[in-house]
Amino acid sequence: MTLDPETARLAADARKHADWRKWGPYLSDRQWATVREDYSERGASWDSFPHDHARSRAYRWGEDGLLGISDRHGRLCFALALWNERDPILKERLFGLTGPEGNHGEDVKELYYFLDSTPTHSYLKALYKYPQREFPYERLVRENRERGKAEPEFELLDSGVFDEDRYFDVTAEYAKAGPEDLLIRISAANRGPEAAVLHLLPTLWFRNTWSWGRTGELFPPRGVIRVKEEGLLVVEQPGLGRYELRFEALDGAVPPVYLTENETNLERLFGAPNPQPHVKDAFHERVVRGREDATSPSGEGSKAAPHYRLEIPAGRERVVRLRLSAAETATARAFGAGFEAAFAERIREADRFYAARIPHPPDTEQFRVARQAYAGLLWCKQFYYYDVAEWLEGDPAQPPPPAARAHGRNRDWTHLNNADVVSMPDCWEYPWYAAWDLAFHLVTLARIDPEFAKDQLVLLLREWYMHPNGQIPAYEFEFGDVNPPVHAWACWRVYKIAAARGQRDRTFLKRVFQKLLINFTWWVNRKDAEGNHLFSGGFLGLDNIGVFDRSQALPTGGHLEQADGTAWMAFYCATMLSMALELAHDDPAAEDLATKFFEHFVAITHAMNTLGGTGLWNAEDGFYYDQLHVGDRTVPLRLRSLVGLVPVFTAEILDADTLERLPDFAERFHWFVANRPELARHVAASVDAGGRSHYLLSVPSREQLVCVLRYAFDEAEFLSPHGLRGVSLFHREHPYVLRVEGQEFRVDYVPGESDSWLFGGNSNWRGPVWFPMNYLLVEALQRYGHFFGGGLTVELPAGSGRPVDLDTAAAELAGRLARTFLPDATGARPCHGGDARYACDPHFRDLVLFYEYFHGDTGQGLGASHQTGWTALVARCLEDARS
Repeated sequence: MTLDPETARLAADARKHADWRKWGPYLSDRQWATVREDYSERGASWDSFPHDHARSRAYRWGEDGLLGISDRHGRLCFALALWNERDPILKERLFGLTGPEGNHGEDVKELYYFLDSTPTHSYLKALYKYPQREFPYERLVRENRERGKAEPEFELLDSGVFDEDRYFDVTAEYAKAGPEDLLIRISAANRGPEAAVLHLLPTLWFRNTWSWGRTGELFPPRGVIRVKEEGLLVVEQPGLGRYELRFEALDGAVPPVYLTENETNLERLFGAPNPQPHVKDAFHERVVRGREDATSPSGEGSKAAPHYRLEIPAGRERVVRLRLSAAETATARAFGAGFEAAFAERIREADRFYAARIPHPPDTEQFRVARQAYAGLLWCKQFYYYDVAEWLEGDPAQPPPPAARAHGRNRDWTHLNNADVVSMPDCWEYPWYAAWDLAFHLVTLARIDPEFAKDQLVLLLREWYMHPNGQIPAYEFEFGDVNPPVHAWACWRVYKIAAARGQRDRTFLKRVFQKLLINFTWWVNRKDAEGNHLFSGGFLGLDNIGVFDRSQALPTGGHLEQADGTAWMAFYCATMLSMALELAHDDPAAEDLATKFFEHFVAITHAMNTLGGTGLWNAEDGFYYDQLHVGDRTVPLRLRSLVGLVPVFTAEILDADTLERLPDFAERFHWFVANRPELARHVAASVDAGGRSHYLLSVPSREQLVCVLRYAFDEAEFLSPHGLRGVSLFHREHPYVLRVEGQEFRVDYVPGESDSWLFGGNSNWRGPVWFPMNYLLVEALQRYGHFFGGGLTVELPAGSGRPVDLDTAAAELAGRLARTFLPDATGARPCHGGDARYACDPHFRDLVLFYEYFHGDTGQGLGASHQTGWTALVARCLEDARS
């Protein structure tokens, strides 16, 4: 079979015949104010390295830039720098509010969009909208700082800088003529009514690896960029090799080249003398402040940029072309007819690749949304570098960090040494990996790049990530935090999505299964406080959903038995059972583990439904709740939230074929069912037309499932036009109030941004729609539907008198989620709220932002605006809705 060109590149890369993934969008959107760059005494990362320092201070652990790329080790970086002759600073990176500055926490305040990418990044396209008026840095900070939690955020579009369309659309495109031959096309379109000037500095620089007093593979000596001739820079660094950057003359003139060093401006930031006169912020000083002595006259540096001054008439566009190539592949005819032909060919290949993988016609909105979702997901792959031991001890050539750091953040994770390309939740707001987010990214990526998805799942289980005790790292703010255990589910789903039955990667499954056994044991040993199969776990990724902060000691005293913590472990158990049964096809030893996970699953399910009478099930309400134990009192926290829907996620089917193929497991299974009736009642059975028995393992019984789904599909409870809410609409008029020993705790239905500072206030689970939890329910409904067929129906919506089977319910829920991004008859997409630009303006209406979560009533996007990590699940939802 002949492979399409992009699939052929993926295959060549996987076989290590060609390194097509070496270059990609691995440059972060924000390195400043990350935990890695924070050397403060109390871990105040937002304050210790602010945006104002970023242009002048060398980063220790990474780099950032505007619509940029780098090699996979982040050594050599390329990005855009812009100036409109009005801004107070050169635009070299995206601006946003820090956690303390925003009335709803940190938030990027820019307009940019990831438009396209192939998995090997053979073609990349992104757009930045740059105002022609002065960028309102101070006003954005001031207005948001003055607003309260109940007020909306003040956004860049609210400032008026885009009025009369006075802005530039700056598009960056990259096409690979070969693995080490990158064609770069930068287009700047003036959307305004008058001619305007744009200064463009396509910037090439080395990450600073030489200022820290360390040596070794990760600390090569300073790289050098030299002017060789007009329009040509030569780039060299030991370990990286030799490259050339060619840049085109414009209007018959070759632009001047500026050079400097990627080193900290100590004088500006700390009042100390600079060891050399040319420092990181030299281009800002040269272009914005007119200081010709700011840049180096020597003809070399570790940071370089040609300076294009573009006068662009109203409604017109200018194009700048560059080419970055390994020296052995470089050509003097860099911009001949082959340049544009290569771009056209890469675009056609990208079209062909996605047409074969997105099950919608290319001219439909469904196709366009899915393709942008994949683009955003691929653009959020970033080089992530963090060696905790080195970070804690500080660097020999730098001032020693405060002694208190040895007892602070991540002190128990000194084994962790990451230097990899990893899929990030959001390139600006969350420029670090988060374990449970990553699981959802990879289930989506498996459709277009299964090898990368598998490699990422293995990576987090490797010894330089996973703790020796078996815990998977959560995220850099606190690697020891506990996220829902969804890694096994992601491994199992990626294994199945990546290839058809009979062609699946069993080596991958064996690798992850062995490590997941260690992680599962960590959960059992750490999170089952009483040894009764009822689990806690903390906030479990749902931030403020609880009555109080579930990651801290309870203000009431006592302990919490969590409906979601326990259900997640049942989910984990059932997934490990399925994996063990799959591996047992050619490894009889795995049958023993299958038996272990089956019996453990039943024990957890039994405890959840019966311990103390009814476990965590509330028969009066027909719903699962957390239980608070204080002294000799047990208090069910009767808050209807997603916590009570998590038990529905577990639905694994033991079919007759599996039992016939694995006689040892079948023998133990049947003995258990016959001899432990008090436990076996949690195993549902059905008989097919041939008289063979199939079994369902689920936390809720059939009757309990119907009760829970009645709430889920009730528009007066969880069901919104755009998916299931985090907290039931019921609590708008009936807030949940808990009074314990003179203290009062309250949860209201809050459909939009958070109204409290719990967990920083930058996200809200008390009403909005979140894609990951909804998607897990979609998949569970599909499994229930497979087992029950037409034998089980629910009303959808509840009270409508319209019964549907559970397969149909899954498709309808997926459809509601997908409609969040699809335009209505007026062209408006719910995700964009009421902004008319996105409905009517030809330069906005095809652009889609994949937000972190969505308003529980309207579907408007909220939180991080480029969370094309787990919100890229919309691509899966579009498939499921279609089916």
